[in-house]
Amino acid sequence: MGADMIPEYAKNSKEDIPFGQYMEQYQQMNPQECAARTGIPYDEETKCFRMRMLQKEYLISWPELNVTLADAQDTSYAALVQETPAKILALRFLLHGVSSQSTGKFFTYREVPSGEVYFRQFSGRCLARMAYGFGFKPEKLAAAFEQLGARKLSHGDVSYELEIINNYFVQFILWTGDEEFPPSTQMLFSDNFPLSFTPEDLAVVGDISINTLKKI
Repeated sequence: MGADMIPEYAKNSKEDIPFGQYMEQYQQMNPQECAARTGIPYDEETKCFRMRMLQKEYLISWPELNVTLADAQDTSYAALVQETPAKILALRFLLHGVSSQSTGKFFTYREVPSGEVYFRQFSGRCLARMAYGFGFKPEKLAAAFEQLGARKLSHGDVSYELEIINNYFVQFILWTGDEEFPPSTQMLFSDNFPLSFTPEDLAVVGDISINTLKKI
């Protein structure tokens, strides 16, 4: 999916996000076609999609876009229920994404098509924010990932893998800071991301992931 196919939504102001435009497209789409293309199950009786985001499973109604956790007993932070950018990301995937499996390879944001052009913004918006928020609190970052049910890795000082949306994964790596060196971070994206997401989408992935880690 090319970045020129869908207008880019705002980075900083939720009021500027053209949520209505995506909602209009969502309400007019064919849910059966969407399910076949994305691999997101759709229940004809309940008229709901069942999507995973950040290790949680959600029910998304069509055409209203009412979002609830599949586990009604879960009272922890739920990005897709509470964050408009997460809803935008889900809508964009339902409208234009495809079902795909990673080959197991991961790449940096710079290696994403057009990623080099937007890397400075991504670095400040995601990598620096994660380093600033957790660089001297690695135990809190690890605890948040564990609470999410992320898969622990062996990179850096703290590293985990999260499923962002069904079969699309991101690896988060933190190197802690000390008196001599500042903390640093990296985010690695599974190699199927360019099939469904633009560079701007990947920045939103970083945003909602860091927001979730901080809030839990």
